[in-house]
Amino acid sequence: MERRRFKQIHSLEERLAQEAARLRERARKLPPGSEREALLRKARQAETGSHMSEWLRSPGLQAPD
Repeated sequence: MERRRFKQIHSLEERLAQEAARLRERARKLPPGSEREALLRKARQAETGSHMSEWLRSPGLQAPD
């Protein structure tokens, strides 16, 4: 069985930022409550992942001493 591969058009950072925006938009339409908070938490996690990925790819990243 051969694995299906996908060529990503957008960078990981872009996809995570788009996902965060999509989740925030969905949360904005919901009344306050646990479902809305869960969507906002996922959006923050996606944004954090995007920032971490950018940081790890940065050319100035130094190895810890």
